[in-house]
Order: sequence, then C-alpha cells, then structure tokens
Amino acid sequence: ITFRVEAFRDAASAMEQEKETLLEMIHNIQNSQDMRHISEGEREELSLTANRLMGRTLTVEVSVETIRNAQQQESLLHATKMIDEIVNKLLDDLEDAKLRLMSLYGACTSDVPAGPIDQKFQSVVIGCAIEDQKKIKRRLETLLRNLENSEKSITLLEHQKSSARQPFNTKQD
Repeated sequence: ITFRVEAFRDAASAMEQEKETLLEMIHNIQNSQDMRHISEGEREELSLTANRLMGRTLTVEVSVETIRNAQQQESLLHATKMIDEIVNKLLDDLEDAKLRLMSLYGACTSDVPAGPIDQKFQSVVIGCAIEDQKKIKRRLETLLRNLENSEKSITLLEHQKSSARQPFNTKQD
C-alpha cells in the first residue's frame, strides 16, 4: 500500500506541474509576437480561445500537501520571501533581477552553475522539505524562462523599431 500511496502522490504532483505548464503555454500564446502578424479576426478568435482555455485550466484544483516541521515551514517562507523580493523589483532593473534569480537557481541545482551561487539562499533551501525544494527550483526555472521570453520579445520589438527608423539604402554607383 505504501507504493500505491507514493504513486498516487507522484501522479497528483505531475498533474500540478502539467497545470503550471499549460498555464504558461497559454500565457505565452496570448503574449506572442506572432499575434501581431495575423489578421484582426484570427487574433480575436485566438484570444477568445486562449481565454477560454485559461479559464478552464484554472478550474482544475490539484493540491499535494507537504508535511513540514516548524523549521521547514520557516525555511519555505523565508525562501519564498527572497524570491518574491526579486520578482517585485523586476521592472526596476530587469538585468539585475535576472542575475539574482540565476544565482538563486544555481543554489538549487546539483549541476555546476554557470554563475555565482547565493549561499544564503542555498542554506535556506536546504532547510526546506524535499518537495518544497523541487517546487522552489521549478518556480525559479519558470521565472527565468519567462524572463528569457520577455527579453526576446523586447529585442524583437527594438529591432523592428530600429529597422523602421532606418532610411532605405540608396546605392549610388
């Protein structure tokens, strides 16, 4: 029965992750640069479909509770607060926020990170329950992926603006 209980929890966790993935995909479609290149009617239809799918996805509630002791609960709250502080300052300094999030992510991974590791955050995360450590790492991955997508959109917009401002190339022989 122990095996079935763990399999049940794993399946519910997979469903939680699937919901997060679906919401992120729908959000990315809604904010895609490709939406600019389709007709107004197609854009409206796609937007209505995305809103409907977002609403339906949000109606699904799957929750796997993690059993924590007082120290693990405190560590989770502290780690969440550290991430939230960076997210709240995202618009002030996008590049700094990205670097800080990358250092938090580096503290959560067993791989050799590409940049610095936030040692304080690492010690806080180690104090969290294993399931919470995984959720924190996934949240950071999602934040970094969304930042990357945002930067690509900004770069594309800037390129389009600068291309529109450049005069036509007039060759003179």
